[in-house]
Amino acid sequence: MQNLDNIELFSDLSVEDRTALGAKCVWRVFQNAEQILERSTESRDVFFVVDGSVNIVNFGVTGREVAYATVETGHYFGELSAIDGRPRSANVIARSKCLVASLSPENFKELLMTHPNIMMAVMQRLARIIRVNDDRILDLSTLGAVQRVCQELIRMAEPDPVTPNSWIIYPMPTQSVIASRVSTTRETVARVLGQLTQEAMVLKKGKSLYLKDRTAIEDYINTLAMTSGQGSK
Repeated sequence: MQNLDNIELFSDLSVEDRTALGAKCVWRVFQNAEQILERSTESRDVFFVVDGSVNIVNFGVTGREVAYATVETGHYFGELSAIDGRPRSANVIARSKCLVASLSPENFKELLMTHPNIMMAVMQRLARIIRVNDDRILDLSTLGAVQRVCQELIRMAEPDPVTPNSWIIYPMPTQSVIASRVSTTRETVARVLGQLTQEAMVLKKGKSLYLKDRTAIEDYINTLAMTSGQGSK
């Protein structure tokens, strides 16, 4: 399926414009766990995930993986280097077999200049990334590991379109991915999820995690702060 019809950023473009844009892209298939981009490399293209998903990660000096985000079908990555011309700031690894379309920085900038609504959407996405990263920096400075796991669950959850007053994480990342995002261990994530499940705050079904009582999770974070200072490490 070599078209850009399911890319959210291009939803306002006509079929003809999407077809013309797709013709300017380079299309590639990557296998699960294959590296798509390497940090500090000189490539500047923007990548659109037509099918599959990818993980945005970095590695510390000890080799420990730090996960930034997962980019699912219909979304994009790599816009920073296309905009500012600097080397890549992270590694990108295929999370599954995926089809991606890459667009040169020149064509991407032309797209932004000729379609102000797309430029605004890109700006809003960058603003969201900054806000999320600000929150994570604050969490690392002020919260213990258990609290950070709970806070990350709240951050990832979106309103459940089926059940009122319920929140859902879909698809639910692996415990290792969550652990790397909040700088803790997979065992800590498993322990927190087990406790929240036992206390009926969350419910796991297939690839979804339901936050049955978001307020209770928030209260749990606050209780840990009051009873144990910065919580467990």
